[in-house]
Amino acid sequence: MNWSIANNKDWSALEKRFSWVADMHGVPQDAIHHAEGDVAIHTRMVLEALTSLDGYQRLDNGQREVLWTSALLHDVEKRSTTLLETDGRITSRGHAKRGEYTSRTILYEEVPAPFSIREQVCALVRYHGLPLWIFDKPDPAKAAIQASLRVDLSLLTTLARADVLGRICADQQELLYRINLFEELCRENNCWRTPRHFETDLSRFLYFNRGDSSPDYVPFDDWRSTVVMMCGLPGMGKDSYLSRYHSSTPVVSLDDIRRKHKLKPDDTSATGWVVQEAKEEAKSYLRRGEPFAWNATNITRQMRSQWIDLFATYKARVHLVYVEAPYQTWIKQNRERDHAVPAAVMQRLLSKLEVPSSDEAHRLEYVVSE
Repeated sequence: MNWSIANNKDWSALEKRFSWVADMHGVPQDAIHHAEGDVAIHTRMVLEALTSLDGYQRLDNGQREVLWTSALLHDVEKRSTTLLETDGRITSRGHAKRGEYTSRTILYEEVPAPFSIREQVCALVRYHGLPLWIFDKPDPAKAAIQASLRVDLSLLTTLARADVLGRICADQQELLYRINLFEELCRENNCWRTPRHFETDLSRFLYFNRGDSSPDYVPFDDWRSTVVMMCGLPGMGKDSYLSRYHSSTPVVSLDDIRRKHKLKPDDTSATGWVVQEAKEEAKSYLRRGEPFAWNATNITRQMRSQWIDLFATYKARVHLVYVEAPYQTWIKQNRERDHAVPAAVMQRLLSKLEVPSSDEAHRLEYVVSE
């Protein structure tokens, strides 16, 4: 499928079409790292640098579009994170993470992109600074391996080089040297151009979820059962998936508990009680080593991790299932539900969505209708 964020890539046309491009004008940057000027100037310079790189020119048209879109969006949320510190320095901490969320919303709702393309762009935006700062991480090798599960790290280095070349700063050569070191780190850890291979699903799970595990370690598998853990925004079709593919599996559902006790979804005072009821019900299956499905939105990594940790404590494998429908289908399905979610709540949840990655669970399944 040939997808493009815009047929006319002239900057003035992009400004007129996209408010988030126009917002880049006037967003200041620290003069030490970005003497070229504001975010708009920097982004234009990055795009120019990107298209001149050999690494970009050797790509096929689809990969070029992914990289070009990522470069356009990589600093999209400096508009919301830029601060003037008391010492006069300008910072934009957290702009990459927030930029991932914004990119996902834009490429889901405003300019719909195929799921695989959208998530590549989101990962590139999220990790665009990683090649520069990976050696400041507690475990650089693990950080690279984790990123490789979401994005081609050779594309990431191309974006990072364009990001450095598209600015005016005194340490440009040092930054380019850091990117070269990042490439060597990725090659040494067998995650260059392809995701790091793990011998088993359990090997991968333990490496990312147990601090003392090695990526080459193949553990003895004595895990007892499996939990099918649903993930997706309200109205995406999680119930339909379970009824179709796991009709004989018991389901623990927060929504069902609320309805059984006639509690309204927006009754936050009852949320803690509902969660505790669901937790006790899940524990009864876990203690017996019996399979079940955990049905809730689970749209953030933090939300998922607390339940995955619980399931893993009882040696239950986690089969994480992410369900997604196209934007217009999602709106229609929600409208036709017996318990529709208000539109404002839907948009707020969409802005917080973190699509799961394979480092989180034993098995990850994407159920996405284009």
